Amino acid sequence: MKSKFLHQLYEFMLTRGYAKRTIETYLTWISDFIRFHKFTEPQQMHAEHVEAYLTHLAVRRQCAKSTQATALNALLFLYNKFMECPLPEEMTFLNSKRERKLPVVLTQDEVKALLGRVNKQHYLAIALLYGSGLRLMECVRLRAGDIDFDYKCIRVWFGKGGKHRVVTLSEALIPLLKTQIEQVKQTLLRDMNVPQFAGAWLPAGLRKKYQQRNKSLEWQYLFPSQRLSIDPETKQLRRHHIDEKQLQRNVKRASSDAGITKHVTPHTLRHSFATHLLAAGADIRTVQHQLGHADVRTTQIYTHVLQQGGNGVISPLSRLGI
Repeated sequence: MKSKFLHQLYEFMLTRGYAKRTIETYLTWISDFIRFHKFTEPQQMHAEHVEAYLTHLAVRRQCAKSTQATALNALLFLYNKFMECPLPEEMTFLNSKRERKLPVVLTQDEVKALLGRVNKQHYLAIALLYGSGLRLMECVRLRAGDIDFDYKCIRVWFGKGGKHRVVTLSEALIPLLKTQIEQVKQTLLRDMNVPQFAGAWLPAGLRKKYQQRNKSLEWQYLFPSQRLSIDPETKQLRRHHIDEKQLQRNVKRASSDAGITKHVTPHTLRHSFATHLLAAGADIRTVQHQLGHADVRTTQIYTHVLQQGGNGVISPLSRLGI
């Protein structure tokens, strides 16, 4: 990181326990904001510069509403939290009008074909994306203690927006999950023999409250990395979770091997989970809670997929008897 300012911003977020992905996202947008204004220092800019940049995203780049909102959140953090020079609550800029694209959804046969071609090492994680409707990062950040076999559910902590929720667990995955947790246990026993091992990473608040729990099985990542590594925040030796790129590459390869011509990513399995639940008669509020959507209107996009597909209106061509 060449910029001293951005390095200070990075350290500021790191020491306050911000997630790695949040830090990367905020730094990306703040860097882009600075480049847009020809590398003018943020201390020399304020609301009018932010407004110009956000309007540029809407008009020139034609960013989606959610993308523009992410950029705004990054700049609010920069000025309100880091620089302590708050932006006004009311700002004048053009809101992005580009609507979100309808999600790509696989049929159940396509999901079955894809899962049948996923490699053994990553099968369980990818199956959870579809079986429980998890986001990619929610999946790789799961801890062994998040799986509740008695109630057949998974507890998701600090999902998108820092929210917690409980999602369904497929009974078909229970034997694999128990095997996986046993493997995590054996890995932990080996790690405990390493003198420098500092246990699993915990959020700052929990780290103080549960000082010895980071070496207990329940706090170990369900899908651990193959190697121990240095935690950039605490500079201690820990075992992180697997890199999400491993799942992304695996899904892409399995999709191609299955002959699926749709653009498939790990998030496609989450879209498919929601659509298949609704198609099976699940209440939209239930699906909303499973997905962790704050607004039911976000969940309703999946009803649009169903309405525009075979479950929507019947084409008049079908009535011609051709």
